[in-house]
Amino acid sequence: MNTDIENLFKDKVLGHPAGLFVLFFTEMWERFSFYGMRILLILFLTAPLISENPGWEWPRENALALIGTYASLLYLTPIVGGYIADKITGYRIAVVIGCVIMTLGHAAMAIETHWSLYVGLGLLVIGTGFFKPNITSIISEMYKGKESKKDGAYTIFYMGVNAGAFFGMMLCGYLGENFGWSWGFGLAGIFMFLGMLQFLLAKDLFGKIGGKPAKSDKAEELDKIKEQNDLGAQPEKLNPFTSLDYILIVLSSVAGLLYLFNDPLEKISGHSLAPFTLWGTNGSDVVVLGGLVLFLVLLVMRISRYSTIVRDRIIAVSIFGVFTVFFFSFFEQSLGSMTIFARDYTHRALVGPAATIFKIVDALLTTVPLIIITWVLGILFKKTYSKIGLSNMMLALAFLGIWGLVIYRLYEKYLEPGTEIDATWFGILNSFFIITLAPLFSRWWESKYNPSAAMKYGIGLILLGLGFAVLSYGSAGIPQGAKTASVSMIFLILAYLLHTMGELCLSPVGLSYLSKLVPARMIGFMFGVWYLAIAVGQKAAGTMGGMIDKISEQYSLGTFFLIFTLIPIGAGLVSIVLNPLLKRLMHGIR
Repeated sequence: MNTDIENLFKDKVLGHPAGLFVLFFTEMWERFSFYGMRILLILFLTAPLISENPGWEWPRENALALIGTYASLLYLTPIVGGYIADKITGYRIAVVIGCVIMTLGHAAMAIETHWSLYVGLGLLVIGTGFFKPNITSIISEMYKGKESKKDGAYTIFYMGVNAGAFFGMMLCGYLGENFGWSWGFGLAGIFMFLGMLQFLLAKDLFGKIGGKPAKSDKAEELDKIKEQNDLGAQPEKLNPFTSLDYILIVLSSVAGLLYLFNDPLEKISGHSLAPFTLWGTNGSDVVVLGGLVLFLVLLVMRISRYSTIVRDRIIAVSIFGVFTVFFFSFFEQSLGSMTIFARDYTHRALVGPAATIFKIVDALLTTVPLIIITWVLGILFKKTYSKIGLSNMMLALAFLGIWGLVIYRLYEKYLEPGTEIDATWFGILNSFFIITLAPLFSRWWESKYNPSAAMKYGIGLILLGLGFAVLSYGSAGIPQGAKTASVSMIFLILAYLLHTMGELCLSPVGLSYLSKLVPARMIGFMFGVWYLAIAVGQKAAGTMGGMIDKISEQYSLGTFFLIFTLIPIGAGLVSIVLNPLLKRLMHGIR
């Protein structure tokens, strides 16, 4: 039995080791900084040059092209960061490296120059690559031999993700919109730095968990395989990568990266990394289509070399991957075109009883979760102060800062006779609805009415489309080409509710089924494919969201959201129709 794991489980908080809550708060501050910065980015880039809070007045298409590339790269670098941690640094050092690089990225963003913007985004992409895969790997290592408690651990950890997103968008958004963009970007960096310190100073709590990989790890894996063979487990058919496989991986990767960098470069500066046309098609589009073809050839070649059952299951995972691309292409409008809709087309000024009701709701939304998290923090202090006192002090400092900002924000809002809701405030609704609705959906999945994977995907996509249907209906009266309007905020709130319900149907399903359906020797490759699907969805979200001006000028804003209604619903219906086929391909896996 691992002594470090046993020691971790001696000091429990809410039935779990105290170390889980160190990771909870580290993830919370990272998500605070990530979402706080990202929701400001689209507003900062597109805000008028001449205004009370001047931005750069970029065309929306250019801004969303850059944001789409940034968001896409965030799902590609973890593949590299996870590999480096596995082979060289270990998980804990990789997390610290990621935090330091991301802190520098946020600091660069706060300078608000063109060079600092690109440097900052680049550092955030690299830092996320080190951070994102490895903090969850520490949890996995912590619960070795205690798998029955792992689901509960990840549920708690997921609450940290949403708590960080909630407060990050609220507070960074508040400072950015009301005091200046650099204040919001800077706040994100401050809390990223404090999160890094509290994690680094808690190292003694973890022992060797998440430390540098030992040479004996490979021997342990071989012993495990030998033990499974001794127990009569069916040996997995080997499928090593061939030279051609590696060539296809390199070529398709280079083509994809070239497109990711070239798209915003071409739109913003007019220069291209692929300055040619072929059969009337832009060089960048030719490159990405060629890369896609090469990748599909690679995937088909890899899959065809497996036995029938394994091949069928991987085909099922690949089909789910396609639906994942569709989902994220539309869902990620929340930090793009939907934030623009909140700022420019939503009636956010409230007076009289409506303003009073909002202030009360806003105060409860803000303080109740913070009180609960502070209570958990108090329990953690009692259990671990003698072991990691300095870490707890950093955490206390961070929470004093959060409480100070929350109280100041509420006080300022209270003094106003009416109130104008910040455009970034609507971004917190996704996190709030997840925390509220997740227990209900969890019960549904555990009941006898638990739908199949294809049905969950179908329901999730249809709910996503219905959210855009609400926005399409709400914006139907906006004149063609209008740059501003005053649509009731109820439409945006309902859209976020439906989108969150769709996310709860679909988002937790993908990786769970991937781990069940894919053979051990291919799971690393398929996890990479899965993150690639999300990355493609992120880039597509920026590209499609960037069409908001073109479509609203040529048709209307209602038509823009109608397109976003029909495609997800259509994809959802296709998933439901494919349910019998996918069940057969999964060969009994549920």
